[in-house]
Amino acid sequence: MKLSDFDYYLPEELIAQMPIDERDKSRLMILDRKTGKIEHKHFYDIFDELNKGDVLVLNDTKVIPARLIGSKVDTGAVIELLLLKDLGGNTWECLSRPAKRLKEGTIIKFSDKLEAIVKVKKDDGIVHVELIYQGILMEILDELGFMPLPPYIHEKLKDKDRYQTVYAKNIGSAAAPTAGLHFTRKLLDKLRDKGVEILFVTLHVGLGTFRPVEEENILEHHMHSEFYKMSKDVADRLNLAKKEGRRIIAVGTTSTRTLEAIMHKYHEFRECSGNTDIFIYPGFKFQAIDALITNFHLPKSTLLMLVSALSSREIILNAYKVAVEEKYRFFSFGDAMFIK
Repeated sequence: MKLSDFDYYLPEELIAQMPIDERDKSRLMILDRKTGKIEHKHFYDIFDELNKGDVLVLNDTKVIPARLIGSKVDTGAVIELLLLKDLGGNTWECLSRPAKRLKEGTIIKFSDKLEAIVKVKKDDGIVHVELIYQGILMEILDELGFMPLPPYIHEKLKDKDRYQTVYAKNIGSAAAPTAGLHFTRKLLDKLRDKGVEILFVTLHVGLGTFRPVEEENILEHHMHSEFYKMSKDVADRLNLAKKEGRRIIAVGTTSTRTLEAIMHKYHEFRECSGNTDIFIYPGFKFQAIDALITNFHLPKSTLLMLVSALSSREIILNAYKVAVEEKYRFFSFGDAMFIK
């Protein structure tokens, strides 16, 4: 498969720059993954699409205000770091800009409360830094850091919480699991009352979200690994749902990757944690999920390949063509799709 097979035309004005006022009033395209049939609704209509006994699996990761802007102590040059992964011992994997200004031993100052020392310099702008601070790191990041919005969003986010899901809990992501941004607490409560089982897994979104696919042969693309975790209670409930033939519906590609990584590794759901670099593209055999709630993804992205694997490349690209014609809003703050 070629990278160009996953390209499509998108007018720039359809890239959502801000979230809409009410989360669940975004638009919802409902796509039959086998026939390609399309319906146009609103996200709150997901209530009518889910049935008693369905299992909805959400990613409860919480985004760190991980974008830091500081300066080199020796020259004053402005440096930006994006914290990607906690490596332990106050050492973090970061994406740096401009990377050419950094070398091992460079000290970057962000404030009187926070400095970083470059310990390892790798390829493609990746550095490992030791953070030097006094107090509680997450409180300092809340004060100094910016939400790591994707580069296609040019507007300033007024409310940090709009780049968090309402159920965000476990701190560790460098990007939001954006399919979940459409849910409100009220909608989740209504679904529970209907008999939909709502479960949570954790996957901390990392570098893979920021790295474009550059190889024309997509099989040569290397996925960056991300940390995931599943509890025993969730594993037991998912195994029971499988045994009883109930639908498992993933909210977002991150939940999908977590569920499929565990199922492909153990052939059942299991209490576990680890790192996964699972790459899902057409030809992949899904073992965990039956349906997917997701946003509209970037051209030539691994996420577009994942949703194409659940349906087909032709059906997905046709749905995206219709979405453009109907002026859906795309990407992180955009509208949603239910692939069933």
